[in-house]
Amino acid sequence: MTVQRSLFFKRLRIDLRDNWTIYLMVLIPLVWLIVFCYVPMSGIQLAFKTFKAKLGIWGSPWIGFKNFERFFKSYSFGTILWNTISINVYSLVVGFPIPIVFALFLNYLRHRRLKKTVQMVSYAPYFISTVVMCGMIIIFLDKDTGAVNQLLRLLGMDGVNFMGTPAYFKDIYVWTSVWQGMGWSSIIYISALAGVDYQLHEAAIVDGANKLQRIWYVDLPSIKPTIIMLLILQIGSLMGVGFEKVFLLQNDLNMSESEVISTYVYRVGLINTDYGYSTAVGLFNSVINLLLLVAANQLCKRLTKESLF
Repeated sequence: MTVQRSLFFKRLRIDLRDNWTIYLMVLIPLVWLIVFCYVPMSGIQLAFKTFKAKLGIWGSPWIGFKNFERFFKSYSFGTILWNTISINVYSLVVGFPIPIVFALFLNYLRHRRLKKTVQMVSYAPYFISTVVMCGMIIIFLDKDTGAVNQLLRLLGMDGVNFMGTPAYFKDIYVWTSVWQGMGWSSIIYISALAGVDYQLHEAAIVDGANKLQRIWYVDLPSIKPTIIMLLILQIGSLMGVGFEKVFLLQNDLNMSESEVISTYVYRVGLINTDYGYSTAVGLFNSVINLLLLVAANQLCKRLTKESLF
């Protein structure tokens, strides 16, 4: 054992000496990860304390799971949890398959110039900032001057207060997100499809397969590992609705459908300065995401033999 250990350290020293530039490149992001991702985790203890500014994080009194109990018993718990889950499930059901379909469409588009144009146009919305995107949505859907309502009036219909009607919030959030991210999300599928052996397609064509059959029996099985990996990652963030877009589209009229965990944490934490309680809510959200990630990974491993870990 001692000999093996000495040989291991000898090889490690040689490897460090010969490849020190590579280790230095790895060290920089590793230090960043530790400083900005792992060191702040010490603040998680606030979830089990009543924060007192004079005493600091470490000196604040310990109260156990009372912050969690307070959240579970609050009148808004059910509404916030339902809004968070429903928006994410809606986004998953609608937003996950569309980039796959779009990538398959581009893969079979033979006109090179048209293909490049479609790709460029579909990628462009992704680079619009969230603030600008939300401003555009609010302007286009304005009840009095919005382009959508102007079109409805031209068709003889009454204007609709889209942003002031809670029932429309989830549709607006999800479909604008699909439009903005569809092209960018399809890049990884396009790359995976580029790696499919064309001899498989040639064999399918010889056997008389049409395009739909080639997609179903050649393309989709070939990119299945990529699809499974991205599906697991998306399920793992099922409780993580993006804060910025929801917050910017929120108003007093649609709050019943737009209040999610991330905006609730902002309100009780930064506005009401209830740091212990907001930390508990955020920790609850993170734990659920972790459990969903592990469960999705195990389920995919059992059903498809593909998994992240």
